[in-house]
Amino acid sequence: MLRLITDFDGPIMDVSDRYYRVYLHCLAETQREDRPVRELALAEFWDMKRARVPETEIGILSGLDEAQALEFAQKRRQIVHTLPYLIYDRPAKGAVETLEKVQRAGVDLTVMTMRRVRELDEAFTRCNLGQFFPENRRYCLPNDYVKTGDVKDKPLLMARALAELPPASEVWMVGDTEADMIAAKTHGVKVIGVLCGIRDRTRLEMHQPDLIANNLSEAVEMILGSH
Repeated sequence: MLRLITDFDGPIMDVSDRYYRVYLHCLAETQREDRPVRELALAEFWDMKRARVPETEIGILSGLDEAQALEFAQKRRQIVHTLPYLIYDRPAKGAVETLEKVQRAGVDLTVMTMRRVRELDEAFTRCNLGQFFPENRRYCLPNDYVKTGDVKDKPLLMARALAELPPASEVWMVGDTEADMIAAKTHGVKVIGVLCGIRDRTRLEMHQPDLIANNLSEAVEMILGSH
């Protein structure tokens, strides 16, 4: 049996609009009347996010002083993953069709995400994505989980999944961040980094995925082709 373990945000969900709306909100909340700010365009902002430019630097490039930039970064951390903004996430182009293709091919499909249960359920319900992932193929964080950091928490999720899921002859991971690469490599799972999420090629290559694809569709083509 061939198994695909996929991250949610990035490969399946386009989160760029959410991140950008949070950026605009926090910039407006932090700016002062005596200090004008410059709103970055979505493309410019998203390129910075994918290159892991620090939040404080994004604030300064938008016209904030250092103290304001720290406040801006704190506000952003507090709200970026909250339900009022998660509603702006949308399925990435071609993602639903790719999930349908994976199902038709008989691949065992599992989702693994740093979202909490309520956050994953919201997207599953709103975007009708729960149909692709039975309850026993959903690996996410409990609602009361205290995060220690994605690169620490995601390998723990991977360990649990590999212990609980039935045996598979071949397992692949698809993800868009260093946490996905580290989780897979820690447990000997082959991994494809995708460029449709929140990391650019330079950042992904630093963590040496087995392959890099533009999106989930390309990643699935690679997996099915190798299998």
